Amino acid sequence: HVQLVESGGESVQAGESLNPSCIASGKPNSVNAWGWFRQVPGKEREAVAAISNGGISLFYVDSVKGRFTISRDNARNTVYLQMNSLKPEDTAMYYCVAGLIGWSGGGWSRANAYQYWGQGTQVTVS
Repeated sequence: HVQLVESGGESVQAGESLNPSCIASGKPNSVNAWGWFRQVPGKEREAVAAISNGGISLFYVDSVKGRFTISRDNARNTVYLQMNSLKPEDTAMYYCVAGLIGWSGGGWSRANAYQYWGQGTQVTVS
């Protein structure tokens, strides 16, 4: 199993930046993918970004391309989501995820592909 704990969500003004992080414990070597999802009340969870274990493969939803960057520090078992030029529509609960997934056919973006979820960290942009 893998336990995930996020931190770093805050209330910020539009145009500002945040860098939430996610610390993994347990057996992080048992998964091949790490990512971030977000959810607004009343809407489905949306995949934001994903990264492979070696950091070679990176995926982003179109709405954050060029603004967000996902990265992983293997030595610290930590995943980061650098969020720049934040917009009010980025407001959501952000969840860190990890799993043993199939990458083909957009597998990285399917919520049910990930076995492990954090408790979430709130990002509010006004």
